[in-house]
Amino acid sequence: MKVLKFGGTSVGSPARMKNLLDIIDASERQIVVLSAVSGTTNSLVEIGQAYLAGDKNKAGALISALKDKYEIFIKELFAKPEFLAQGKEVIDYHFGLLSNLANDLFTTIEEKIILAQGELLSTTLYHVYLKETGVSSVLLPALDFMKIDEDNEPIVDHITSHLTPLLNTQPDNKLFITQGYICRNAFGEIDNLRRGGSDYTASLIGAGIRSEEVQIWTDIDGMHNNDPRIVSGTKPIAQLSFDEAAELAYFGAKILHPQSVFPAQKYKIPVRLLNTMDPQAKGTLITNDSEKDKIKSIAAKDGITAIKINSSRMLLAYGFLRRVFEVFERYRTSIDMITTSEVAVSLTIDDTTYLKEILAELEVFGAVEVDNDQTIVCVVGDFATENHGFGSRVLEALKHIPIRMISYGGSSHNLSVLVKTEDKVETLRSLHSRLF
Repeated sequence: MKVLKFGGTSVGSPARMKNLLDIIDASERQIVVLSAVSGTTNSLVEIGQAYLAGDKNKAGALISALKDKYEIFIKELFAKPEFLAQGKEVIDYHFGLLSNLANDLFTTIEEKIILAQGELLSTTLYHVYLKETGVSSVLLPALDFMKIDEDNEPIVDHITSHLTPLLNTQPDNKLFITQGYICRNAFGEIDNLRRGGSDYTASLIGAGIRSEEVQIWTDIDGMHNNDPRIVSGTKPIAQLSFDEAAELAYFGAKILHPQSVFPAQKYKIPVRLLNTMDPQAKGTLITNDSEKDKIKSIAAKDGITAIKINSSRMLLAYGFLRRVFEVFERYRTSIDMITTSEVAVSLTIDDTTYLKEILAELEVFGAVEVDNDQTIVCVVGDFATENHGFGSRVLEALKHIPIRMISYGGSSHNLSVLVKTEDKVETLRSLHSRLF
């Protein structure tokens, strides 16, 4: 059984939603995971923020505007009056729910209920559309089987034990439709897997049912060897290992959710990145295998803050780094890069929510310097210790660019440098010219 995930742009218009049947093989048993229609989640975020601010009038206006878009959407999606009426019932129900939240105490729980409506709308409307076209399908509510624990980590065993019976009760049906992104938390409340989480949903479902393949359909033909929005002449990568794909996704390749690789990797389920706009394109295949002696791709992650701690007490002091890391652990702030010397440690973070509190605690250890507006540029390939020359080629390409930090050796797949964000474009282009 295959799992196919379609992103917001793939269902972003009635025409694109209809075209999914050119890709989905209704004769083959598969689960189709849908994101919200493009733009919907952003609108729902605005609605939630208006409610949280106590501005019910603004929330009402935003709800009305979004509903108007869906009124137009269903008129283009459905051809027969009876199915148009069903589509109208769907949007009336969901937008009625959004409007009724004005009558209750609004908390973050209600905010997550709002955010779930996008995927619930897209999947239900698509299920109705399939009925209109005579294609048999089963709508599987993700809230019945997707669950996260107290640490917001998905529970694969829960997915297996709850989704498998749902599939087994429908042995004659081949096409199953479900929502990406949304789930229930440890308390049974509606929650989500954070932005971009539909990829994660597909990978988790693939792991849960041990599917033969997970396909991630987007609007680009696979993962490219550089950012095509910035660098001309980029090419899709035919094959990546799970580790390489994880590095690229984490360090800025937007095509794939950073965490979506790991469930598939654990259960050795191949992942394909494919293009709904060009279904014949080969895309990118992600497996356990890796091509040797090659540099694969370059990615960049913006919004980085660099922190340097100078301390003479570091000299020969065991436990120093542990105490530094404990500061970040207390504030649940992850570290991207780290380099050390005898008397200093430099590291980077991408979440500055608690930066003020973190800096206050770090000052106990010594002098602290902070650099904002930094970018991590990650070069992914075969950087195994027995190889030589790749590292020098990277640094040679950047000899005219000030480098704040270098991370090399922590992974056999990655060499990363930290540069000012203003130097990102030149860094990506120089690397591309030298490496490809």
